[in-house]
Amino acid sequence: MTDAIAFLRDWLARTEASDWLLVALSPVFLAVVALEAWRWRGHGRYHWRDSLDSLNLGGVYTLVDVLLVIALVLPAMEWVAARQLTHIAITPLSFAALYLGVEFCYYWFHRASHRIRWFWCAHVVHHGSEHMNFTTAMRQSWLYPVAGNWLFYLPMVWIGFEPRWVLFALSCNLAYQFFVHTQWVGKLHPLVEFFFNTPSHHRAHHGRNPRYIDRNYGGTLIVFDRLFGTFVEETESPDYGLVRPVHSHNPVWLTVHEWVTMGRDMLRPGPLAMRLKHLWAPPEWERPQPSWDNRPHAPERPHRPHDATRP
Repeated sequence: MTDAIAFLRDWLARTEASDWLLVALSPVFLAVVALEAWRWRGHGRYHWRDSLDSLNLGGVYTLVDVLLVIALVLPAMEWVAARQLTHIAITPLSFAALYLGVEFCYYWFHRASHRIRWFWCAHVVHHGSEHMNFTTAMRQSWLYPVAGNWLFYLPMVWIGFEPRWVLFALSCNLAYQFFVHTQWVGKLHPLVEFFFNTPSHHRAHHGRNPRYIDRNYGGTLIVFDRLFGTFVEETESPDYGLVRPVHSHNPVWLTVHEWVTMGRDMLRPGPLAMRLKHLWAPPEWERPQPSWDNRPHAPERPHRPHDATRP
């Protein structure tokens, strides 16, 4: 018991106030959830079991993420920091540049999380809810650091920003994103909709309608989606959730189900290269199936007319 307390004290001593931003904002997030739930009571926009799943996943994620950041992510970032091109001091202007850089990195992390199955295995948790409300923002995977989401932010460390400032900018970005997970807010002023990720843009992102799949990856801004051709306007009502829904309330299964499915796909017989491709191919990719009508050992032959006397 004494050793455990000593370990916890040592671990806490390695953290800084900025590491706890999302934890510190939790009361604000919960208050906003309560307001929204009261506003939409009786409208079917909240389902208590679904919201409880999201809150459970989010609560564990918030604490586990701090633990893994201190134990895994910061040491890796500090290794890169020791090899920085230069050192950039934080001023209001340089922080704005850092935030824009983190937003750019987030766009590519988010895009990769939809188009590369390894990263999708973690990100799929966030898209599991068939409801769109503020609790959906809290539905996060405990395994993001293990999947390697932090790798996308290493360039910001390498060019000269301190690791903790990079993580703080990312935390600010994620805090902003909490407020776009809602149906409470309609479309905003056209200038806001043009530059920023808004509830309207993010509702489309969570839709499984064919026109919405793999669109609107921005965190705070929507400009990179417009630049790289992944933007879509919210026009039809989004149908929220996964194309292949997971009907479970077990938080562990909700966290690992896609990892298990990917592992099963890789274990199926076949060439090693094709089995490994499940790691980096898009989530919908499937191995080509052999054609049983034209097997390699039975090549196609010209059709022979049927002779009734010689069956």
